[in-house]
Amino acid sequence: MKKEITIVGAGLVGSLCALYLTKRGHKVTIFERRKDLRSDIIRAGKSINLALSERGWTALKKVEAHKQVMEIAIPMHKRIMHDEKGNLSEQAYGNQGQAIYSVSRAELNVLMMKLAEENGAILHFDEKCVDANLEEAIATFQNTNTQVKQTISADVLIGADGAFSAVRKQMVAKHNHEYNYNEIEHDYKELLIPAGENGTHLLDKNALHIWPRGEFMLIALANLDGSFTCTLFAPKNGENSFEGLNSQREVEHYFNTIFPDFTNLVPNLYEQWKANPTSSLGIVRTFPWHINDSSLLIGDAAHATVPFYGQGMNAGFEDCRILDELLDKHGDDLKSCFEEYSKTRKPNGDGVQDLSMQNFIVMRDSTADPKFLLQKQIEKKFANLYPEKWIPLYSMVSFTNISYSDAWEIGMKQERMMEEIMKTPNIENVWKNDEIMQKMLSLV
Repeated sequence: MKKEITIVGAGLVGSLCALYLTKRGHKVTIFERRKDLRSDIIRAGKSINLALSERGWTALKKVEAHKQVMEIAIPMHKRIMHDEKGNLSEQAYGNQGQAIYSVSRAELNVLMMKLAEENGAILHFDEKCVDANLEEAIATFQNTNTQVKQTISADVLIGADGAFSAVRKQMVAKHNHEYNYNEIEHDYKELLIPAGENGTHLLDKNALHIWPRGEFMLIALANLDGSFTCTLFAPKNGENSFEGLNSQREVEHYFNTIFPDFTNLVPNLYEQWKANPTSSLGIVRTFPWHINDSSLLIGDAAHATVPFYGQGMNAGFEDCRILDELLDKHGDDLKSCFEEYSKTRKPNGDGVQDLSMQNFIVMRDSTADPKFLLQKQIEKKFANLYPEKWIPLYSMVSFTNISYSDAWEIGMKQERMMEEIMKTPNIENVWKNDEIMQKMLSLV
């Protein structure tokens, strides 16, 4: 049966969700509180470049959007680590041909809105959701320019309105849903490495660049125009934190001593530092994700995470694909469909958050640690010898559709096993011996 569906939020997940639902023949209207990105040439807002991996591609392929997305994506086959002296080391993400893809958030969002609209979705901008009756799928929007309010009734209301979701707020306030927001101790700030002459990239564009520094780090992802979007993640307070970075002298001294090879690439570092906001990071946990057969949360509204695995968007895109599969399974029984969606996706929302926090430690600490890099080499050798027995955690998350909750559980088991292996005397020199592979085989 064809339904009238209101989606709150025209971000990446809201737009993809609209594309899925219009392809099913539903009448979809999207309300977005920001202005239309497509008319706004200066792509404002948070732009942390996104890392699109297998789950995201799987969801895009199902609605035949992958080819157009591929045109704005840059493959990254490896991490390149920059040490304090500017020396580089690298680590492949997977096997030959495996890559995650750097995509500009704004460009991707513009493309997804365009595809949703071409497929029949109706988009309204500058419309902020100020109230909702979730049992009746009724939402009230206020125009941010004229302040005029309108109330929209539908068969289904979907909250795709991000970490500070207005729809979720109603679920928590009026339906007593579980909710907590956990802000982490680190903030972030974006910086830009400009393109070189004739739009050339000043660093290897097919890699994710990391400057790992223990409690904090800097990362860089390539853009199509030759620039790199960079993000500094550092503690709010204490040593090497944002707290001590105010004057030009402080900022330049910090970068010159800690990230010397980065500083050379950014001529207007302090101007950018002053102009770009410092933003916080947090994790949203809530449950359930639906009300009856009338309302539903998707993407960050349900499971906002921190960006350290590059999985936030991929997880949201996966929500859209799984919802579509459950609509096939349950037909017109939306109540059962939404119930199963809530129940099955919640552990995966938790899983992606656990994975993201763990990967933060890996990126800022371990990628600079020779022992960690050796461990990854050993795992990779074993995985290539016995692919049916071992998929490295990073590969499970980035190159398969194994559920996040399973990947997290398997990954933790693998980690305990590798602790044993790494205790082997003289492991640096004996790891290539067959005994090590046999020992791993016995432990698996």
